[in-house]
Amino acid sequence: MFLRQLTYLLALDRFHHFSRAAEACGVSQPALSAGIRQLEAELGITIIQRNRRFYGLTAEGERVLAWARQTLAALDGLRQEAALAQDVAGGSLAIGVIPAAIQVVPLLLERFRAVVPALHVEVKICSSRDMVHLLREHTLQLGLMYLDQVPADSPFETSALYAEVPVLAAAKSMPLPAAKTIEWKDIAAVPLCLFTTEMRSRQLVDAGFRNAGVKPTILLETNALELLHAELLSGRLASILPVAALPERVGPEGLQTRRIGPSASPDVGLVRLDQSNGTALLERVWSVVRALKLDDIYMP
Repeated sequence: MFLRQLTYLLALDRFHHFSRAAEACGVSQPALSAGIRQLEAELGITIIQRNRRFYGLTAEGERVLAWARQTLAALDGLRQEAALAQDVAGGSLAIGVIPAAIQVVPLLLERFRAVVPALHVEVKICSSRDMVHLLREHTLQLGLMYLDQVPADSPFETSALYAEVPVLAAAKSMPLPAAKTIEWKDIAAVPLCLFTTEMRSRQLVDAGFRNAGVKPTILLETNALELLHAELLSGRLASILPVAALPERVGPEGLQTRRIGPSASPDVGLVRLDQSNGTALLERVWSVVRALKLDDIYMP
């Protein structure tokens, strides 16, 4: 059994198409198909449901796929160990981030590179639910997410960074209540742009309005933080966002903010699989994570 065959299997599961999987692996389609058949012959089972096209994995194939993910993840860890033994300044890390915490990423990368100067990082924006799935599959090594979304009794280790605080934000030209802290009922008539309802940050906003017994004026919903920022800075709409999701231009030429009370303040932090044999790179980065507390930065 060759590791290349396991790579072919992961590519097929990702693309659900023989040609695209072969292209991603840098081989011809016949070579990829032959590699999968050889794997099936060595294991004595049928892995792929196929005719001329890919129709999915068999039940046995799903089990082989899970094993393949673990094997290749362990191999990647071994390679990073070997690389660190030669050059402790480098390595690769894949991090998942919820949209509401995207502004935290540059600070994290700055701290990580202070201990691993040549660190290569891939950042994937995704929901907390998707992040848990990708962490389990070893596609991600770290997840920046709401810690109350980590499944109970799951194989994860967490480290809180800050308690999320929602604020009403608007351009200086938009009239808002003068008080620094306002109530949900004070915002009902303000034209808003918000995250879409499947996002945890938006669900907390909806709960705030619901508990106050008022209906907000929502004119735009999107899962793109950049679009919310554009509407805010244009002066067309206000928004309710965590402090960590505000654009950098908050000041005389940027935005005005109001804290909203009472509001839920869930912890946001980093999550990883709890592994006794984690790579040296991940252990080094996690030591930085454990020392980080950002409440003083992301409080209004």
